[in-house]
Amino acid sequence: MENLRLLLAVLLAAPLVALAQAWPAKPIRIVLPFGPGGVADITTRTIAPKLGEALGQQIVVENMPSAGGIRASETVAKAEPDGYTLLLLTNGNAVSKALFNSLPYDPATDFAMISTVGFFSLVIVTNGDSPLKTLKDAIAKAKANAGKMNIGTITPGGTQHLAGELFRSMAGIDAVVIPHKTTGEVVIGVRNGNLDLGVDFIAPLLSQIKSGQLRALAVSAGKRFPGLADVPTVIEAGVPGYDVASWNALAAPAKTPQPVLEKVHQALVKALAAPDVQKRFAELGVEGRPSTPRELRDFYASEMQRWTKVVEAAKIPKQ
Repeated sequence: MENLRLLLAVLLAAPLVALAQAWPAKPIRIVLPFGPGGVADITTRTIAPKLGEALGQQIVVENMPSAGGIRASETVAKAEPDGYTLLLLTNGNAVSKALFNSLPYDPATDFAMISTVGFFSLVIVTNGDSPLKTLKDAIAKAKANAGKMNIGTITPGGTQHLAGELFRSMAGIDAVVIPHKTTGEVVIGVRNGNLDLGVDFIAPLLSQIKSGQLRALAVSAGKRFPGLADVPTVIEAGVPGYDVASWNALAAPAKTPQPVLEKVHQALVKALAAPDVQKRFAELGVEGRPSTPRELRDFYASEMQRWTKVVEAAKIPKQ
């Protein structure tokens, strides 16, 4: 009986072994839920050549921007689970179930996790000439003027918006979080005084912070950003437990064979360790950090739970 079980196991494993040995036999595409030029797009295009070298095939980056990343996610969820179509998974996927009444896929079950790619912090800024010198100053002002502080972000329901809502909640302030269409609008609002604070990713604000046009009060992640080493974290600045970093990861359609997933995982770990990739990521304010598939599954589940609570607390209407 034991020999029979062993024989069956070998027979069942044989096709997977053969697939892993043959794969990849053609170019692989990574589908992005964003347009070209953003941090996620640049990071993906930075690792793509390294992945291609490790896997021996061209990696094609395909931009599919849409509200909530639905188009890109649906494309991958419904693709053949053969390893030739991958998704750049993001915070947007983790929060989508809380933001939309219905989705053409299930964010929790329709993807096979591979690895995290990168984490990037946000920064809370004010006008370079503002009397607010620290985040504690901003919190004190908000508490002394209930309902009068305006916090500018972008992308309703996106990471920046939710980071602003979470800050408002955890800091215990009565402030108004106002989503804008673009980072430029937020910067203009902060600089002309219509907005007391702005919350956005570090990369698009870094030059104006360095020039003194904007003052960085705190970074959102749990550790300081090397490019702004003197700027404290929100936790250090007086809001215990506030740790927010946007992130991206690689995923494949559910039921993609494990040997294929393992090949992609190994190639990604190798790509993220390359010195030129690390250098470029640092310039973008991105911490390249791979994970195991299990770590990503657990992290993704916790992110879904966390941001659903933020959306519900902020009373953001479903679309």
